[in-house]
Amino acid sequence: MTTRRELRLEGTQQSPAAVVAASIDDGKKHLLLAASGSVAITKLPLIVSALRDHPNLSIRVILTEKAARILTGQSAEQPAVSALASLSNVDGIYLDEDEWSHPWVRDSNILHIELRRWAHLLAIVPMSANLLADVTGGFCHDLLTCVVRAWDTNCTIIAAPAMNQLTWEQPITAKQVSVLAEDWKWFDILSPQTATEASGDLEEEVMYDWTEIVSVIERQLVVIE
Repeated sequence: MTTRRELRLEGTQQSPAAVVAASIDDGKKHLLLAASGSVAITKLPLIVSALRDHPNLSIRVILTEKAARILTGQSAEQPAVSALASLSNVDGIYLDEDEWSHPWVRDSNILHIELRRWAHLLAIVPMSANLLADVTGGFCHDLLTCVVRAWDTNCTIIAAPAMNQLTWEQPITAKQVSVLAEDWKWFDILSPQTATEASGDLEEEVMYDWTEIVSVIERQLVVIE
């Protein structure tokens, strides 16, 4: 069963990349939401739902392999990917295998390039410690990291790291965050809550408050022409 709304339409033969390319000039504002393998992904459906009152907004979602494993419909806060695809304004959900869902031939569209061209804004919510390390290290071994590596640095990437407090306080984490916050000016880093603010458990993964993430996204959307 496909997770992409446009490919659920009977008779659709286009590749995911071609579908994205065809929608670049649709006159809407384009938000690319991405999520990596953190339990904070349970906030992603809430973020999408909170943006439902923006009629001229198109949302496409990238899920890493580990993120998709968390969304398998086992609870209300962990809906199946297909349920996420049915939310308002969501026009596509993309997994790693979608990059190569059609055999490549010369002049074919390439998904991570078309998503980068399509997006006015990228929000990575949540960004796991592993993804933080991959991005700052320049790795591009899956769909999301390929998009980040090919990103137009004139456009903003909002990143909300999510990890337990002890991981957040590791020196290597501080170095990696400083790369994004100080050297790569196109990143807007939303630092996680402290564990004390969340539940008091240093081992619980925490992320910037999801309602505030929505506010940051909305402010960025306002300035997009």
